[in-house]
Amino acid sequence: MHLREFFAPDAISLALHATEKDEILKELIGLLKLDEKSDAMLYKMLKRRENLGSTGIGRGIAIPHCRSLVVQRLRVAYGRKPEGVDFRAIDEKPVYNFFLIVAPPLEVSNQYLPVLGKIAQFAKEPEVPDRLESLRAPEQFLTLLDEKGA
Repeated sequence: MHLREFFAPDAISLALHATEKDEILKELIGLLKLDEKSDAMLYKMLKRRENLGSTGIGRGIAIPHCRSLVVQRLRVAYGRKPEGVDFRAIDEKPVYNFFLIVAPPLEVSNQYLPVLGKIAQFAKEPEVPDRLESLRAPEQFLTLLDEKGA
C-alpha cells in the first residue's frame, strides 16, 4: 500500500486560509468536495475526535481523522498553512501541515488504521517537515510521497 494512491491533486491545498483550528477543519473537509449536509456531519465527528485529544502529533503536523457514514470509501486530504495555527499539538507548537483521513465505519479493505500509521511514519522522517514547507505545487507533494515510498 502506498499513500500516493489515496491522494488526489484536487484534495491538496498548499495555502489554507483559515486562522483557527475549527476553520482549518472546515477547510480540510471542503477539499473532499462533499455536499453541505455531509460537511456539517463530518465537522461534528472531527470536533468530537479533537475534544478527546488533539490530533496534532508534533513537529508542525496534525492528522485529524474519524470514521463517518458520509463517505463510502477511505478519503484523505492534505492542507498546509504556512503561518501555522494553534492546534493544541502535543508539543504545544503551531501546526503547519494537516493530513485529513475519513473512512466509513465498516471498511471491507480495512485501510483506515494502516493509512493513519503510514502518514504518522512519513511525518516522523527527519526532513519531511522542511520538504513540505518548500512545496510549490500539489504534484510536488505527490512526488514527495513517491520518493519516501510512503
